[in-house]
Amino acid sequence: MQMTLVMFCMFVLVPGTPSRGTELKQETAASFERYIRAVEARLDDDINRDQFLAVDRLPDARRQQAYNQLRHGQIYIDELHARENDHSIRVPNGHIHHWVGIIFIPDATLPEASAVLHDYANQQDLYKPQVRRSQLIEQSGSDSKIYLQLFNDAVVTVVLNAYFDVNDVDFGSIRHQIEVRSTRIAEVANPGKPDEQERPPGNDHGYMWRFNSYWRVEEKDGGVYVQNESVVLSRTSPAVLAWLINPMTKKIPRNILLNLLKDTRNAAMSSKGHIHSSLETDRASEASHGQ
Repeated sequence: MQMTLVMFCMFVLVPGTPSRGTELKQETAASFERYIRAVEARLDDDINRDQFLAVDRLPDARRQQAYNQLRHGQIYIDELHARENDHSIRVPNGHIHHWVGIIFIPDATLPEASAVLHDYANQQDLYKPQVRRSQLIEQSGSDSKIYLQLFNDAVVTVVLNAYFDVNDVDFGSIRHQIEVRSTRIAEVANPGKPDEQERPPGNDHGYMWRFNSYWRVEEKDGGVYVQNESVVLSRTSPAVLAWLINPMTKKIPRNILLNLLKDTRNAAMSSKGHIHSSLETDRASEASHGQ
């Protein structure tokens, strides 16, 4: 009976369940922007230190081990926590999910991998079911605006209409970065029904209020390394149940990132005519479990 009550409370109160709405506070949004500034400052510092990929920041022995595992088809994934002046950044009334993952695509080139990531019109096919609709709204030089309808049913069915500004940056001929920053995210109520409509952004169930994603592609070692670092802002868990809810909610963005990386590798290898089904079954283990 006690476990039944706990499970009921978890599904009623877990972030993203339809029990009640919540509002994105101004201080929460401001703290997220502060967090993002710290993330992007570290990304710039990585370039200055010639640490393009997350594994390049590891001690020598761990770095070599991670590269070896990546080249054997495993996935590197780690949870990150940005800091400001060596202090953690508090986000009142909000929770940040910050993950990085890397895959290796053998025999691929940087243009081939980048072509997959830039195929915005077909992302609904490349990344289904997590992306249900996709559209390139406009493009000017290295800047683009895109629309994605995101879908997840890990706890309850969640559909989000998300708009992003995208900026491309080249670092020589073998390194490329794609910066994706959300500009508007609206939860879709009653998706697929006649009364489908958007809830007011920032006044919803708090599934996802903000979403920034940073892709890095580096060609070396006879293929390309593809890295995604994602930062998501959502509502917080109720303090009384945080011990139970947080481990579950932590798995959701982690699993989404794993699927995103696998789909990217499969799409790139399919475009080259490679048979890659074995990568899904034999090489799906992770190169690092992070902290």
